[in-house]
Amino acid sequence: MSDDLPVQSYCLMLLRHAKSAWPDGVADINRPLGERGRKAAPLMGKYIARHKLVPDLALVSTAKRAQETWQLVASALSSEVAVENTRAIYEVGASQILSVLRATDPAVRTLLIVGHNPGMEDLAHELVGSGDADLRIRMADKFPTAALAVLEFEAVGWRELMPGGAKLARFVTPRSLD
Repeated sequence: MSDDLPVQSYCLMLLRHAKSAWPDGVADINRPLGERGRKAAPLMGKYIARHKLVPDLALVSTAKRAQETWQLVASALSSEVAVENTRAIYEVGASQILSVLRATDPAVRTLLIVGHNPGMEDLAHELVGSGDADLRIRMADKFPTAALAVLEFEAVGWRELMPGGAKLARFVTPRSLD
């Protein structure tokens, strides 16, 4: 990449999958959403749409509960979103998720990742260096299922996102929308 590319605004949304069920004999990757998760995911989709946060690209874990979360979120959005289903964000830590998002094309200005804890929460804490103190405290207190952290940063591209380099713009949970 050329050093003369302009600095632009980027938005990273980290959405933890909605609450899942724990059926006997079902492998972790195949666990579906539970009733609470099926109610929470559309709420988050409506929030994303209402606040004009529709992503250019969604990176979605291949786990069934993440896939179902995305489908319910996407059903609330008014426009089509490019989707990349990837196992690279399933059962991994923050550093692996960061590596995946750093490989994102800089033309993608708003990126949504639908994934799992502890990686999603750890990544949010690692990246956030500024933002509303109350939001940061709420996020540090608990990052529940279907929680959405919206981070903003200025850079030439995703590869420049560094620990502490993002501002926490929003932190929303299904309970805060009730």
